[in-house]
Amino acid sequence: MPTLPEATRRMATVTPINHPAPPAGIVLAGGLSSRMGRDKALLPWHGRTLLEHMRGLLRHAGAQRTWVSGAYPAFAGIPDRVARCGPLGGLYSVAMAMPDGPAWVVAVDMPRLTPTLLRRLHAAHRGGCTALAGHPLPMLLDIDPPCRTLLAAMLADPDGPRSLQALQQRLGARRLPLAPGDEACLFNCNTPGQWQEIAS
Repeated sequence: MPTLPEATRRMATVTPINHPAPPAGIVLAGGLSSRMGRDKALLPWHGRTLLEHMRGLLRHAGAQRTWVSGAYPAFAGIPDRVARCGPLGGLYSVAMAMPDGPAWVVAVDMPRLTPTLLRRLHAAHRGGCTALAGHPLPMLLDIDPPCRTLLAAMLADPDGPRSLQALQQRLGARRLPLAPGDEACLFNCNTPGQWQEIAS
C-alpha cells in the first residue's frame, strides 16, 4: 500500500476533467414584424421588453455572452449583412461577428421558453446542431467555419431554401423528443391576436 505522501503525489498527477465552456446565446430579433404591425422585440413583457427578457433568459440558462441580431444599438445589435433574408440572414450576421463555439439560438418572440429546456438541449448536444422535434427554435448550434460557410452558401443561392429548417437538415440536426409541457413553452407570437393570448 502506498504511503500517504505517495498517494497524494499520484492524485496530483491525475489530469483534471476539462468541462466545456457554456454556450453563448443568440437572440434573433431583426425581423420585419409585418404581421404584428410593430416591433416585436420592443413589446412589453412583465416590466421589460421581449428582447430584454430573452437575453435574461439566456443568461439564466448559463450563457456567458449574448448576441442580438438586428439594429438595436442599445443591445449592441448586429444589423443584417444581407437584407430581407429572415432568421437565416440574422443568424449569419451574428455568426460572422462572434467567436467559434456552441450557441443557443432563440427567437425574440418566445417568452415562455424556460432555462430548463435550453439546458436540456445542452445536455444532449453532441456537436453540429441540436433542436426539438417539429420546432426549428430553440436550437443549440456550433458556430464554426463549416457552419459559416454553409450559411453563406445558402444565402448566396437565389433559388435555394433560406430557412432555419433547411439549415438544420443540411447539418443533420439531432432532434430531441418533446417532453410533456414543452409545447406551451414553445409558443411564439406573430400577430396581435397571438400576442394578446400569450400576454393575458
